[in-house]
Amino acid sequence: MTMDTKPTFNDAYSPSEIARKVERLGVAKAQTDTLTLLVLAVLAGSFISLGALFFTVIMTGAGLGFGVTRLLGGLGFCLGLILVVVAGAELFTGNNLIAMAWASRLIGTRQVIRNWLLAYVGNVAGCLGTVLLALWANVASLGNGAVGTTAVAIACAKADLPLVEAFARGILCNALVCLAVWLVMGGRSVTDKILAVLFPITAFVAMGLEHSIANWFFLPYGIALDPQGIVSTLGVWKNLGAVTLGNVVGGTLLVAGVYWVAYLRRGENGEDVAPKP
Repeated sequence: MTMDTKPTFNDAYSPSEIARKVERLGVAKAQTDTLTLLVLAVLAGSFISLGALFFTVIMTGAGLGFGVTRLLGGLGFCLGLILVVVAGAELFTGNNLIAMAWASRLIGTRQVIRNWLLAYVGNVAGCLGTVLLALWANVASLGNGAVGTTAVAIACAKADLPLVEAFARGILCNALVCLAVWLVMGGRSVTDKILAVLFPITAFVAMGLEHSIANWFFLPYGIALDPQGIVSTLGVWKNLGAVTLGNVVGGTLLVAGVYWVAYLRRGENGEDVAPKP
């Protein structure tokens, strides 16, 4: 074999190889035991919350203009998903990709629902725990209280979103999150994985899209810092419901569904496959 024909091991995996990796990972995630899944889900909620808190601090008192400030805030928020994919954790929105294994009849509907429910519950617990720690640490007092003011403003803006707008922003958000995870699966090194996260996640944050798990930090944190009650409680629940549904649609249909049709619909032996009931 000549030097020109030797295989390289530094190139990214091809899209079809990524599809198979995601499919196999979906089976593994669906079979994860309950305690492990919950522990890793709590970690994911905490990691995303740390990214959200970092974003809040960056957005406070920034005078660089709207676009540049949002760009820097998005880069800061990337901390959350970088921790999830490199340190290891179970994030509900990223786990929407296990729909590929379901569509290939490798796992059943109950396994998918179980994974999503446990991941969501664990993520929420991690977010709320991080809210408490942020309150005890009095991070809101930074900048002479400006960080707290920013946190309340963020929560108000999210709670005031119309349902259709929140739903659509949720769809677009998780399409980008799942594409980030997809790109991560194509990398071979930690550096590859970090770079894969940066652009899709920075983009969704800069564009003001809505992530259900991040909102489980932003909204409770804003409420806790809002003594005057200007954050609408009804608006909070509407946001969380609409964004969660939007995230599921964006992750399962726009990413998992599209790539399953492109690369996996005929199975290993070229036969058509249909999902398990």
